[in-house]
Amino acid sequence: MEELLKILNDVKPGVDYENETDLIGHGVLDSITMVTLVLQLSDEFDVDITPVDITPENFKTVQTIYDMIKRLEDE
Repeated sequence: MEELLKILNDVKPGVDYENETDLIGHGVLDSITMVTLVLQLSDEFDVDITPVDITPENFKTVQTIYDMIKRLEDE
């Protein structure tokens, strides 16, 4: 989780990610930020994030992103 928070803060600093409840709905993650985030997550966690995985549900909060990464690591 710490590495995920570091990546998020690198991609878009100044956000209280741990308390944010809707990263996409509140405009924290836009399309450009999402592309950067997906690339960094794929590299850091050695997972293949496909277009099927890029959904608002998977990127709603830090926890949902973390859960997606863990699921992809187990595949």
